[in-house]
Amino acid sequence: MAGSIISAEGLGKRYTIGSTAGGYSRLTEEIADGFTRLFRRDRALRVEATARELWALRDVSFEIDEGEIVGVVGRNGAGKTTLLKLLSRITAPTEGRAELRGRVGSLLEVGTGFHPELTGRENVFLNGAILGMSRNEIRSKFDDIVDFAEVSQFVDTPVKRYSSGMYVRLAFAVAAYLETEILFVDEVLSVGDQAFQQRCIGRIGEIARGGRTIIYVSHNLASVSSLCTRALLVDGGRLLKDGTTDEILDYYVSSIQTLAGETLDHREDRQGDGRLRLVWADVLGPGGGPPRSGDDSLVRLGYRAQEPPRKVMATVAVEGALGEPVFFCSSEVSGHELDGDALEGEISCSIPSLPLLPGRYTANVALRMNGVLTDWIQNAIFFDVFESDVFGTGRLPPTSHGRIFVEHSWDIGSGDTEELIRLRSGGLAD
Repeated sequence: MAGSIISAEGLGKRYTIGSTAGGYSRLTEEIADGFTRLFRRDRALRVEATARELWALRDVSFEIDEGEIVGVVGRNGAGKTTLLKLLSRITAPTEGRAELRGRVGSLLEVGTGFHPELTGRENVFLNGAILGMSRNEIRSKFDDIVDFAEVSQFVDTPVKRYSSGMYVRLAFAVAAYLETEILFVDEVLSVGDQAFQQRCIGRIGEIARGGRTIIYVSHNLASVSSLCTRALLVDGGRLLKDGTTDEILDYYVSSIQTLAGETLDHREDRQGDGRLRLVWADVLGPGGGPPRSGDDSLVRLGYRAQEPPRKVMATVAVEGALGEPVFFCSSEVSGHELDGDALEGEISCSIPSLPLLPGRYTANVALRMNGVLTDWIQNAIFFDVFESDVFGTGRLPPTSHGRIFVEHSWDIGSGDTEELIRLRSGGLAD
């Protein structure tokens, strides 16, 4: 390694919940506040009494050498994004310091650094100028950026008219192709479609081989495993472990599986307004036994509601041990409208012939009412799928080749070469 390019020492960020004290305000707000402060003294005292401190990050220290690709993993709310915002100077630390030696590109949120009124072309040049690049340097990369983002038809359109997909493609291309020594990439890649995500991961690999330093935050542990040689595990705002990717991912997977014994009703790492709330969930095979490959299976979601659940949309996203997507079930996509009267009950999803190979899986579960998110829990269900003689041969495909199996058959024969050629050349439509 050529030496340390990122150094963090005792880095911490504190927020005050329930109080606006210490924040920034405009002069007009300060003047208006001066006239009304006397009338609001009681309210201010009540707010201050209920205010509490929250350390989003505390006492984090590490060094990253030039050319390293470092993954940052951890549960929702662990402090991963806060860490990147401190390193990229988007927000200032409450304590400690961070030193970066080189130009920094960051992709933390869709369109970060874009001006909505400017066109795609103008935003590319603006971002390059902010990074200290000359116009000629930016121009030499411009065609690559536009081609990767696939926005050539709209490059002279204000980005405020872009879809979220166009926004994130252009934002990633700008961050990936403009010459910076350090690149920060957050979970924003999940906004794009699967093909775009694969292209992004491929591009990150190219950047890494070019010697640039990358800090990569993702819940997709499979991509962390394939891209990174080192990882940081953040939990509760603190740096819990720092080591090789395999070591950290093994530890992290083991730690999140301990959530399997925790009642969903007590889980705090969730999102939503709480009107319809998960209290338990499981996956069962026939007769209430464990799920097996090829058997009809049932996903059950126990809920508690504050009002009769109407126009409910439920989703279950099944993932492998490293967070790699396996399949997705959605009541909305399948056309099932869920309405109920009971304030406590069960939502179930039937899966004929469960296509999973033996192994351990997790499922993220989300509930919505009238399109509004009421509850979402990552890793809400942990379940094991057991082996079954699906094909009646005593054999199953190796899990090293994938996570699912498909019904299929084979045939062999002499075939009619001329007929095959005719069909392959379009004769099927004759």
